[in-house]
Amino acid sequence: MPAYAGLFVCSDPAVWKGVYEKYWTVVEAKSSGKGKAGKLLALDKWYQEELPKHISARTQRHVTRDELSKLMEWKLTRGKFRPRLQQLIGSNSEEAVQSCSSKAFDLLPDVQAAVTELSTLKGMGPATASAVLAAGACEEVAFMADESVESIPELCPVKYTAKHYSLYLDKIAQKTKHLNTVDSQQDWTPHRVEMCLWTWAVANKLQPSLLEEFGDLKQFQTNQEPVKSPASNDKAAKRQKTQ
Repeated sequence: MPAYAGLFVCSDPAVWKGVYEKYWTVVEAKSSGKGKAGKLLALDKWYQEELPKHISARTQRHVTRDELSKLMEWKLTRGKFRPRLQQLIGSNSEEAVQSCSSKAFDLLPDVQAAVTELSTLKGMGPATASAVLAAGACEEVAFMADESVESIPELCPVKYTAKHYSLYLDKIAQKTKHLNTVDSQQDWTPHRVEMCLWTWAVANKLQPSLLEEFGDLKQFQTNQEPVKSPASNDKAAKRQKTQ
């Protein structure tokens, strides 16, 4: 199990809020690297702040071909770089992108049906589809970021399938519901929970000192959501690889 899986089993909304407040600090830290990483801050600002406004302002929610291409650039800059995916996304027509994304948003709250619809586009898998939907429906959808998925012990290793995304979204939805139950502000969404998990994971890798104020991860374990031992997780991972 990744060392940064502790946040997911934390039930204290104050901790989650504290981590959420460090999101942009962590993005800046990741963006300080050379090459493609240097573009991350601007791309992330666009994805988190501008794209949702564009989508919601339209009579019928959808994304354009240029927006989808830029979203893929953001995704590949933030995670693993796969240039072939960028080429495939760019090969879709404007009409296909707008029509397909419009149908997908109309299918919500059936997230799985929406992901399936978007996956008919070239270069589009469950992870990219979830990014599109999270940008226009953050209250229903969480982006399938590798770091966020890996923060949920039983979902390791990551599988880029509709089934694995469904399991992930269910876990995120449960955590969102719990946080809104214990937090009087009740402003948690699946996308916000996913952002916190990403922040925690990346901070642990790049700048652990950012998380020192939250103390030892063990204090965030609960009886309802126990963290498995490394040995048990190794066995679980081996079982998953044979499925």
